Amino acid sequence: MKILFMYMYIMSIFSLLLVRKHIFLCLLSLEYVVLSLLMMYSYYYIYTSSFYMLIIMMVFFVCEGVLGLSVLVSLIRCHGNDFIMTLSMW
Repeated sequence: MKILFMYMYIMSIFSLLLVRKHIFLCLLSLEYVVLSLLMMYSYYYIYTSSFYMLIIMMVFFVCEGVLGLSVLVSLIRCHGNDFIMTLSMW
């Protein structure tokens, strides 16, 4: 199980580095990173019966997702699309 979670984490970081066209795809890759970390920590916290830390982590991960989506919506309202290349200063 530990190898599977580490593989998920490494592949999510790899997909985040490769996806550079749309901000929405970058946000999905970040959510995949969060999901792999949550699964990894939940696997370890089940055996120690420390569920408070798991709930605190889930709250922070949900706040991160909501913040990313709100930035995406405001970016689409201002610029009309979610391409990363349109955000350059040139």
